[in-house]
Amino acid sequence: MALRNVLLWGGIFHPFEETSAELAALLAPLGIESELCLDPEAAVSALDGADLFTVNALRWRMHGEKYDPHREEWAFSLSEPARVRVAEFVAGGGGLLGLHTASICFDDWPGWGELLGGAWVWGTSHHPPPGAFTAQPTAARHPITRGVDAFEIEDEVYSELALRSNVVPLLASDAASGAQPLLWARKLGLGRVVYDALGHDQRSFRHESHQRMLRRAALWAVGRDDAEVEAA
Repeated sequence: MALRNVLLWGGIFHPFEETSAELAALLAPLGIESELCLDPEAAVSALDGADLFTVNALRWRMHGEKYDPHREEWAFSLSEPARVRVAEFVAGGGGLLGLHTASICFDDWPGWGELLGGAWVWGTSHHPPPGAFTAQPTAARHPITRGVDAFEIEDEVYSELALRSNVVPLLASDAASGAQPLLWARKLGLGRVVYDALGHDQRSFRHESHQRMLRRAALWAVGRDDAEVEAA
């Protein structure tokens, strides 16, 4: 029986529709079928009976003059019932996979950063323009990164994210400004959460090593055993 992945996409400055389609195609051979949702409230409503909630989106309040042309279409604040539902979904055994801009989403909900394990902080967090760098597995032992070698990728390096104290990075960058965490995984209640800071555009999603990490991340998040995760 296929696993259900509710995949929230949409936002500015990133090709979310294309990268979400790439991700759905990548996960399908693993028996994970993705339902793409553009409306965050509808996505949360679809979590009943789902196994995985993936956020490949950039939906937040969009304060600042820079976002004036986009605010009417894309600014968003998740309702309180939807916040409760997401937290319950994870605590009850659901998997959460946050990609790249997921750390910026839902900026007026502190609980989102608690679920994800970290969040973007306006005025502190930043990133250089997309460019090539090396993604290096850390010393932490985990089935998502076990046996994975360092790899060069062209992407954005999200820097100075506010990580929660119990988060242990599994992958880090060699950015000139200092190593930045790129991937972490954690258990919350009966559920599992993975955040992958990579994924700016299709180049990242088509990178062989990153694809391997995404397959493993999704399988681990839905509770597969270590051997199946490592074989992905």
